[in-house]
Amino acid sequence: MNPKNACVAAIQMVSTPRVKENLRIANALIAEAAEQGAELVVLPEYFAIMGRGDADKIVVGECDGSGPIQEFLSGAASRYGIWLIGGSLPLFASVPGKVANACLVFDPQGARAARYDKIHLFSFRNGKERYNESVAIEPGHLPVTFEAPFGRVGLSICYDLRFPELFRALGKVDLLVLPAAFTEVTGRAHWETLVRARAIENQCYMLASAQGGLHENRRETHGNTMLVDPWGEVLVRRDKGEGIVIGELDHARIAEVRTSLPALGHRALSL
Repeated sequence: MNPKNACVAAIQMVSTPRVKENLRIANALIAEAAEQGAELVVLPEYFAIMGRGDADKIVVGECDGSGPIQEFLSGAASRYGIWLIGGSLPLFASVPGKVANACLVFDPQGARAARYDKIHLFSFRNGKERYNESVAIEPGHLPVTFEAPFGRVGLSICYDLRFPELFRALGKVDLLVLPAAFTEVTGRAHWETLVRARAIENQCYMLASAQGGLHENRRETHGNTMLVDPWGEVLVRRDKGEGIVIGELDHARIAEVRTSLPALGHRALSL
């Protein structure tokens, strides 16, 4: 059976260090997207907590399969009858004192459909601005896709965007999703260029859901949540602040691009 077109949405947040507050805000935005017809909704990276320090993620970490953040995601998916991609949340890792930065997918019945652990961990130094995710996060190792009525969806998180080989490893997909929390400095320089490039080279839609604003920990995130089509055209975006972007995943558009420029079939190297 051919996949159907679908209305898809990405949520932008400015998450706080308080999980309950973030879940309340996320629920309101999910409800807004569902009311506008969204069948798939993506939350940003760290949607449930943007802590004041690395240890905050560990304090609210959950066991795989249970915990208030996972219960929220499952409940919201079933309550609104949508496919819900839960940005990222901290799940306890195999290494003591660390968590996995995990993206969980729930189907419209609230059942978990996929889990992807962020593979590439962000590290950056720019004067007083410094980040090193490996201090508190254990990296994942496996690329992950899942099947939905509207096609094959590939998962990624934030810094993964800079590594095109990950997206090639996903195979041919109809939609790439990228929950993110790009810093303002790196986002202003590279975010849109990289998001559009991943859509262009994989000839599919790219739905990038971002944190976008000044957080209580003084970290400023770039925002610019957007939906990009297979030709690299930005269909809709949100610059800063809480809100949603919503648009259509159109399979005729995917077919048009892949037929007129069959680049995926022209690949000569598979490394």
